[in-house]
Amino acid sequence: MLVSLDPRVTRLHLPDTADTDQPKSALDQLETYEVFHQRKEGQPFTYVGPVHAASLDVAFLFGKDQYSRRFPCTGMWVCATRDVLLTAYTDEAVSVYATLDLPPPTGAGEAYEIFHLKKRGKGHLHAGTVTAASPQDALAAARTAFGDVLPCVNVWVVPAAAFLRSTDDDKDIWATTTEKKYRDAIAWKVQDRIEQFKAERGG
Repeated sequence: MLVSLDPRVTRLHLPDTADTDQPKSALDQLETYEVFHQRKEGQPFTYVGPVHAASLDVAFLFGKDQYSRRFPCTGMWVCATRDVLLTAYTDEAVSVYATLDLPPPTGAGEAYEIFHLKKRGKGHLHAGTVTAASPQDALAAARTAFGDVLPCVNVWVVPAAAFLRSTDDDKDIWATTTEKKYRDAIAWKVQDRIEQFKAERGG
């Protein structure tokens, strides 16, 4: 058995030699989750990046630690990557909705969240919620509801029920550094500190 200085590794009871004849199990890696956050109250939720985690709850914690400590944040949504339906990409001159061959939306079913990408290299923004019978039907409903919003080079569709969302009761978790003024260069007042340093040393 492998004995490590890290007790967590030792507790796994791993063999001390690699068995190359045994195939890896299908679930030997953590699942990927997508994280969206809201910078200020009233602003749309924006995609900020992925995390790998053992469950949705843990992904939320990882997302909070990874994506809310450097930027202002008032709320967070997290979903599994497998729950995201995405369209092909277009250039900024053509809306992705114009390239989709979709039947008319049914207007019935469950809620889906729609996210638009306005420009490659940026984050997807929450465009709104539609009711649909399937992800494809949700795309058709999104085209009717949000298709005139330009530019739109890519669309993500996620069942609303797939998200773990922060609530009003969770707002305290974002309040550790409310203003976060330390991120603004002006907050450091570098020149003032230089002048103060010189004055204290008579220079």
